[in-house]
Amino acid sequence: MQVGECPLWEPREQALYWVDIDGFAVHRLVATTGRHDAWPMTAEPSALARHAAGGVVVATRAGFVHLDPATGNVTPVAPAPFDQTKARFNDGKVDPAGRFWVGTIYEPRDQPAAEMYVLEKGQVRLAWSGGMTNSNGLGFSPDGTTMYHADTTSHTIRQLDFDASSGSATNLRTLVEFSQDKANNYGGRPDGAAVDSEGNYWVAMFEGGRIVKLAPDGTQLDDIALPVRCPTMVAFGGPDLRTLYITSAGKRPQAELDQYPLSGTVLALRVPVAGLEQPAYVG
Repeated sequence: MQVGECPLWEPREQALYWVDIDGFAVHRLVATTGRHDAWPMTAEPSALARHAAGGVVVATRAGFVHLDPATGNVTPVAPAPFDQTKARFNDGKVDPAGRFWVGTIYEPRDQPAAEMYVLEKGQVRLAWSGGMTNSNGLGFSPDGTTMYHADTTSHTIRQLDFDASSGSATNLRTLVEFSQDKANNYGGRPDGAAVDSEGNYWVAMFEGGRIVKLAPDGTQLDDIALPVRCPTMVAFGGPDLRTLYITSAGKRPQAELDQYPLSGTVLALRVPVAGLEQPAYVG
């Protein structure tokens, strides 16, 4: 797998979904049988959401589509509202009211010009623009009043006050900023994340070979070493939501692949706290 991303547990199927961005595919593993399926996409997929009516919504460079895993049919939902030559959708999560939030990555990376969009009942709106280059790490607190967000490029994790009734995210503030000094104890940069049932934030540290667990106030509670250097995102799954699934990047320098031969695989780790069942998108 080239760039594994966005693991998503689907309790109705007892299955794990994920994407391979550069491989242009959506994958599914049925936990009870071990069956693995993959569906090709015509544009890079990056984020997934459960659909309330079944199947999954896929955010791709070209826009949102619906994948029916029973038939393999892919149908358009909404086109991408940005210049696809400079940006693509990246990390995304569904909020407690069923909206699908997906940020972009601004690929020239010469300015913080990424944007945050919301898919709501088939329509896309711009939530905010700028202040980030590589949108990542979306998540919501168990009570739905706090939104988490990371900008991988600036190594920063932020919080916002969230109103599920209106879909507004306000009062942006920094929770944690990780060092960008690669010469001194570099620990990676924040990528995809998930919030557990106790309200703690688990984030994959790309190039850091670890998962960091943070309390809602930013206090570091745990640091879990991994057999891959570039984990990309985490998700809680399994019947009890106590299995932490971790996607990783395999499109890496050969020296790194030699040192970390599991790069590009999906890892699974049993953890002592349950996660949260992800809400479904309501179209």
